[in-house]
Amino acid sequence: MDEVTRIPVGGERPYDVLVGRDLLGELPALLPEATRAAVLHAPPLKELADAIGDRLRTAGVTPLPIEVPDAEGGKHIDVAAACWDRLGEVGFTRTDAVVGVGGGAVTDLAGFVAACWLRGVRWVPVATSLLGMVDAAVGGKTGINTAAGKNLVGAFHPPVGVLADLGTLDSLPTVDLAAGLAEVVKCGFVADPVILDLVERDPAVATDPGAPVTRELIERAIRVKADVVSGDLRESGVREVLNYGHTLAHAIEKVEGYRWRHGHAVAVGLVYAAALARLAGRLDGATAERHRAAVAALGLPTRYAADAWPRLLATMRVDKKARGDRLRFVVLDGLARPGVLEGPDDELLAAAYREVAE
Repeated sequence: MDEVTRIPVGGERPYDVLVGRDLLGELPALLPEATRAAVLHAPPLKELADAIGDRLRTAGVTPLPIEVPDAEGGKHIDVAAACWDRLGEVGFTRTDAVVGVGGGAVTDLAGFVAACWLRGVRWVPVATSLLGMVDAAVGGKTGINTAAGKNLVGAFHPPVGVLADLGTLDSLPTVDLAAGLAEVVKCGFVADPVILDLVERDPAVATDPGAPVTRELIERAIRVKADVVSGDLRESGVREVLNYGHTLAHAIEKVEGYRWRHGHAVAVGLVYAAALARLAGRLDGATAERHRAAVAALGLPTRYAADAWPRLLATMRVDKKARGDRLRFVVLDGLARPGVLEGPDDELLAAAYREVAE
């Protein structure tokens, strides 16, 4: 095992995010006194889930493997209910635990299952995608999707630790690595501009899972999120800045039936948020254009269908950040200076969308 980086996440229930390679040996220590551990995983990760089960069994913890649908298809109340039925069948108690193995969708589901069972049991996300490592697995936000939109049902339930095993990225397609970098770039714009410098210096190297710069980008993005959520677990204040670009992104995902990668939707959402801030007189043109250039350099989309605007606007009106009938957007007042634009008029919203419409 190479050197392990431990990134602390503070708050009422502090924990560490472990970044490195060959981290499975760290898992049993996160679950003292557990008798059983449900291991939720999608079909492509059965081999890894079996390896995790072996590690747990050696430590005296009985694994309960539960296969769930891959990607956003698993974030459904019926899937969660099936998991709860399995926990009930074996008599899961408060000292038992849930382990989520996979990308952000699987860890979101696993956390939600853990949050609701007996009003909260321990859980550990084992993130296997770049997106999961820098975003979904960190911060304690868990949830599922509904017909109304993405992540509208969920709970704040911090894990007891997060394993970000970089070795799982070696077999990840480049398109998925690039999609994960959309969340990393977001962190660069809202808090850590060094991230942008590293990506812009050599975008190709940034998508090499074995490159030192990729690990640095991952760790920097995790630190940004850890710093924010440590002071605001329940998104009552500063944590809202982590939703930069996500209001439009979640609407795109909903309109697409979740067939678009989350990172691709976020890329378009970032360009849109920058255009909105510029047109509102909040952001300079050069920084707004930097959004488009940064995501385009990674091969990420910067535009979406022009005729989709009415559906996107209707979907955004039920976004988690909305207050009554007033839309709220996280915007920038300058590089690493996030703020909120509340209640923009529809013409301003439409004008900004014209800049990303194809």
